[in-house]
Amino acid sequence: MGDISTGVGDDRKVTKLPIPGKRNILITSALPYVNNVPHLGNIIGCVLSADVFARYCRLRGYNAIYICGTDEYGTATETKALEENCTPKEICDKYHAIHRDVYKWFNISFDEFGRTSSPAQTEVCQAIFKKLLENNWLSENTMQQLYCDTCNKFLADRLVEGNCPTPGCNYDSARGDQCEKCGKLLNPTELINPRCKVCKTSPRIRDTDHLFLELPLLEEKLREYISTMSVAGGWSQNAIHATNAWLKEGLRQRCITRDLKWGVPVPLEKFKEKVFYVWFDAPIGYVSITKCYTPEWEKWWKNPENVELYQFMGKDNVPFHTVMFPSTLIGTEENWTMMKTISVTEYLNYETGKFSKSKGVGVFGNDAKDTNIPVEVWRYYLLTNRPEVSDTLFTWADLQAKLNSELLNNLGNFINRVLSFIAKESGLGYGSIIPDAPNAESHLLTKTLGDKIGDYVDQYVEAMEKVKLKQGLKLAMSISGEGNAYLQESQFWKLYKEDLPSCSIVMRTSVGIVYLLACLLEPFMPSFSIEASKCKSVSNVLKQLNLPLQLSLCDDKGDIKKAKTPWEFIPIGHKIGTPVPLFKELKDEEVEFFRNKFAGSQADRADRAVKEEAEAKKVTEKLKNTKISDKSGKKEKGEKSGVSEKAKTKGAPAVEKEVTISRLDIRVGVITEVQKHPDADSLYVEQIDVGEEQPRTVVSGLVKFIPIEQMKNRKVCVLCNLKAATMRGIKSHAMVLCASTSDKVELVEPPEDAVVGERVKFSGFDGEPDDVLNPKKKIWETLQVDLHTDKDLIACFKDLPFTTSAGVCRVSSISNGTIR
Repeated sequence: MGDISTGVGDDRKVTKLPIPGKRNILITSALPYVNNVPHLGNIIGCVLSADVFARYCRLRGYNAIYICGTDEYGTATETKALEENCTPKEICDKYHAIHRDVYKWFNISFDEFGRTSSPAQTEVCQAIFKKLLENNWLSENTMQQLYCDTCNKFLADRLVEGNCPTPGCNYDSARGDQCEKCGKLLNPTELINPRCKVCKTSPRIRDTDHLFLELPLLEEKLREYISTMSVAGGWSQNAIHATNAWLKEGLRQRCITRDLKWGVPVPLEKFKEKVFYVWFDAPIGYVSITKCYTPEWEKWWKNPENVELYQFMGKDNVPFHTVMFPSTLIGTEENWTMMKTISVTEYLNYETGKFSKSKGVGVFGNDAKDTNIPVEVWRYYLLTNRPEVSDTLFTWADLQAKLNSELLNNLGNFINRVLSFIAKESGLGYGSIIPDAPNAESHLLTKTLGDKIGDYVDQYVEAMEKVKLKQGLKLAMSISGEGNAYLQESQFWKLYKEDLPSCSIVMRTSVGIVYLLACLLEPFMPSFSIEASKCKSVSNVLKQLNLPLQLSLCDDKGDIKKAKTPWEFIPIGHKIGTPVPLFKELKDEEVEFFRNKFAGSQADRADRAVKEEAEAKKVTEKLKNTKISDKSGKKEKGEKSGVSEKAKTKGAPAVEKEVTISRLDIRVGVITEVQKHPDADSLYVEQIDVGEEQPRTVVSGLVKFIPIEQMKNRKVCVLCNLKAATMRGIKSHAMVLCASTSDKVELVEPPEDAVVGERVKFSGFDGEPDDVLNPKKKIWETLQVDLHTDKDLIACFKDLPFTTSAGVCRVSSISNGTIR
């Protein structure tokens, strides 16, 4: 896959330069501001999305580098330094380390993660400024700015708050540069009832001289660039809309200097007390960080004929990258590598409101790590929920559903079924050795599957080339779904006993699909696929396959065409590693715990923690002072006697248990014997092992639907606590569960590796079953109406799958059928 830095600060750094004749791709993500911890919305909006694309590019064999770093200059840093009573440099050092560690945990594969407070930033920024000055694209003007007499200084944009002037908004905490509520870009003097953020007094307006970038004079060249590149680069619609909104409003001079101390100094005597505006210098950070990566940075940034620039960001950053930064580069009149493609996300919102760094609302990068939910789960959830065309919502219930159904029951179940069966000892499986599969292309079911998977891989590549990351992930997961259906339709566990050559074709094909999935999903979940640097995961797929990731999807190697013949991916005789479960179920009680833990703002959580600690101390003290009974069970003298248990229960009505699915005793069984009922043509009499000393006798009306030769040795789901019923003279001691439509009936089948006698479970329902269901209470009848199969052929109670230790229970072909 080429040289991959698998985390921030990776020691194995290999400097790459553009290679003639190869596709050279320069990738950046919006530089995260350094005054706070990044939340999940920030992470999916820029660094994670760019990381997926960078990993995909390497997978395709492109010569790609991914550049990012912390944006450190400007008012927000000065403000944070005031709040924390330290210097701006100390704030930057603190939060740069926090960002670095968060991204390292998320396995973000930067080639360089730098900082805008570097000497290189000053050099590049001032050099660009001097070119703009030489070419007469700058002007000097006097402007009115708010001045705080109490603080004795001009107030930069973010040091002013007030009411938003936008009609219909009137947000009372709008900043001087932008309203967080409506997104409108502002000037501080436009605010209604402005106040100094430091001392809260009302500032006054004073004149101050500044330098401006003459955007109106650059507009013709800018429009030419936008009209050409937005089409050639396939800009996302939200980027085009935001850019056109700026152009339609009319370009105005843009001030590029500020009355601050913390920033890149303006290299002119008259303006020596000023620094560059953060939105002038921040995009230049991409260039300066590349300069820190290699002294030959111009081969990336001044080489438009050979380098393609892809940029990732949230929608609030768009105009600065499609108008301001390109205008700056155009104004230098040098041969810059201009942005080809921009990928923009909308907002990821949190539960009932917005993520907010300033207010501390939502789940932050360090919080994700502390939940002990694996990083590959976080990456998967954020990417399936990526807000590509509209805002999306993070909820804990949705995270749980996607983990349990998509990762655990679809992807994890498929991989574990395949590898566990291959790992079984000879006579039961293949002793961990990949079997030969001669004439696989003549096996109709397998050939059909290969064609389908080849089409999916073609669509995956097409989506990823267009930076449609969510669609690419969905297509990869569809391959896992096809794999599950293939296993089920082939009935490989029967083939092993009845047609070993066909079983070998199915298993070699399936293990090839496992390998393909590890390849296609590596950009999305690297620690799922490979043992990433600094990642201690032992459950990655390639480790279980005992293989390196050699498939690269390179056009010149024909790797994409190979997807149509997945049985050829892994060599005959290869020995796989030890299969282990890839994902762990997220339970209802865990979800509720996280929902409560992360409710409100970070300040609210801190207050709760203080209160809980105080309450715990009180309880501890109270326990110390409480007299307890002695070893004989006698109460201490003076202790009031409680009501006796007899008195408590005498005459009290019995409390009826809630009717929940946990009251059913559904177990994995295997039919050991079967014969037709001597007195009923439509009934079978089966002996079913459900993990007890003796098999149970069960009568089932399945003769018309399932041939007798397909019944014996079949694993089934058995309802074991129905009251025994006599059917045509034979007592039935359980019921085999089946899915049905008006003309079709199929057995609900546990995975082949499910343990006979184990109880079928449902997420969140862990109670003990009734010994025998009371028929008068209609418990079975009440619950049965919610038993069904879904579109993926999974047996469910409501939306919860029938789950065993080996995965979910399924049917062969009946979707949306009734289970009874």
